Amino acid sequence: MIIAFGIALALILVSIVVYMLLSRKLREKYAILWIVIGLVVLVLGIFPQLLEWFTVALGVQVPSNLLFSLAILLLLGVSLHLSWEISQAEDEIRRVAEESAILNAELERLSRRIDQLSMPTPEEPETPANPAA
Repeated sequence: MIIAFGIALALILVSIVVYMLLSRKLREKYAILWIVIGLVVLVLGIFPQLLEWFTVALGVQVPSNLLFSLAILLLLGVSLHLSWEISQAEDEIRRVAEESAILNAELERLSRRIDQLSMPTPEEPETPANPAA
């Protein structure tokens, strides 16, 4: 029963990731990670003796301890990667905000200059809008 649940969970995970990838709700660089995780869960679901073999090979007492340790390492890695992505996004946002402020200041300066040039000078008489009137 647990094996069937693991296989079903892996298939659901992979299908959701593929759907999100095709509908452009998930970027490729993140989809690869989740597809690999889903495939590992699928392989472990189909061949549970692999987990027992890795447990013995690594000297872990209980297979569930190995799974929890790997899950914690995976979550730490994902958290570190997302923190890096957020840092990069913040730098990009700050750069774009600075460029926008500079462009807005330039636009205001040019608008004031256009307003100054379009004002009639005291030497020039204003011409009526309708000369026939």
